[in-house]
Amino acid sequence: MASSRWFAWGLMSLIVSNSLACHDTTEGQLPRLEATLAGDGNEPPATKSDFATARDPVPEIRPVPFDKQRAKKYLQELCDLGPRISGTEGMKKQQKILETHFRNLGASVQRQEFQVRQWSRKEQTPMVNLIVSWHPQRQRRILIASHYDTRPIADQEPNRAHWTKPFLSANDGTSGVAFLMELGHHMKDLKTEFGIDFVFFDGEEYVFETSPFGGRDKYFFGSEHFAAEYVKSRATRTYRYDAGVLLDLFAGQDAQLKIELYSWDAARPLVEQIWGVAKTLGAKSFVFQKGYEVLDDHIALIRAGIPTVDIIDFDYPHWHRLSDTPDKVSAEQMREVSDVLTVWLQKIR
Repeated sequence: MASSRWFAWGLMSLIVSNSLACHDTTEGQLPRLEATLAGDGNEPPATKSDFATARDPVPEIRPVPFDKQRAKKYLQELCDLGPRISGTEGMKKQQKILETHFRNLGASVQRQEFQVRQWSRKEQTPMVNLIVSWHPQRQRRILIASHYDTRPIADQEPNRAHWTKPFLSANDGTSGVAFLMELGHHMKDLKTEFGIDFVFFDGEEYVFETSPFGGRDKYFFGSEHFAAEYVKSRATRTYRYDAGVLLDLFAGQDAQLKIELYSWDAARPLVEQIWGVAKTLGAKSFVFQKGYEVLDDHIALIRAGIPTVDIIDFDYPHWHRLSDTPDKVSAEQMREVSDVLTVWLQKIR
């Protein structure tokens, strides 16, 4: 299962590495994390449990009360729609659910619409990135993203006869959507200096070819369009993204969240901040060890000058299989990731 994934991603590693070396760095500086203790290179910097000094005491920063059962309920409701492939009725139903959900919670919701032509398709496909903004007036912003399309083929099934079948993609994309739906309940009360944008990328894996060595079908339509528009608007927009977090395949049972190497190379301070908070909180799924390079939506963001960390489990056993169903997703894992990210969001300056 994993070998073809890493082989296909590995074919592009040198090309991506060279392009990342030239990525745009003119937007601004990374957010700082206050009151950290230096790491030794083998462990992340430890954060003080009370985030205070004797002279300048401040209250302990606590995670939001993330309702893990409600998050799991959201995930089940989305999976009940069936596959949500880009441009299909299932995707359109999901878009309506998300737009209504976040507007009801008081967020600003923007549809970023565009058309794509996939190599293996005859017609153009309409796609929509959803941008959900909290405190839209704030100029310094943090981006938290997930793709929300489902892959049209289960090309990691052991039986090749099943490769052309769509699947629910419960952890691969849907877990990030459900996670952000629940997190939305807490955003107005989150004590952070930054504006926060949830971005749902369309077309992350709108791929129909089944060759284990890759083909001509393209990935990452949504993130590449979003990044291009962000760069294009530099002269006129009044905000910037200081940092980004991508959530992908992060909520499986017994997930191990090691460090993705493009994230390490392009946004090492963010990795150290987030994994440092995880260490302080005792979040055991965050493992401060280097994993692999992964081609994912964060690449386009990094190229656009947004330092971004991909939080991903490299070894999810149901990746691109019909068995990627809601029962494989851990509500407790979603809560643990929420604890880490919401403390980090409150702690950065």
